[in-house]
Amino acid sequence: MSAAGATVKQQMQRIAAKWPGDPFRPNIQLKTLLESLAEHPNLTPTAVRAARALQEDQFKTKYALSEKTLRPASFPHYYTRLVEAFDKSAKGIGRPWWKIFFNIW
Repeated sequence: MSAAGATVKQQMQRIAAKWPGDPFRPNIQLKTLLESLAEHPNLTPTAVRAARALQEDQFKTKYALSEKTLRPASFPHYYTRLVEAFDKSAKGIGRPWWKIFFNIW
């Protein structure tokens, strides 16, 4: 393996090591995919740049969502509640049965 190939491999391994785990899918992790990509013989610097861009949220800043998209007029708190539900679910906190039954958030 060339020196350039070794540095690309090391960069991808560093990105994979810093990648957070997914609490909702413990058997399918993006970290595992990135680690296996680091071992791939045809790994390119472009793939490493793409993984780094995902890790640094470059696309979130480049393609920012408008306030109108984040708070639709028909249901303005939808995405806020969705994020709260994911956070609580990751902590193991569920909604009580009566809130589910009466569709109360």
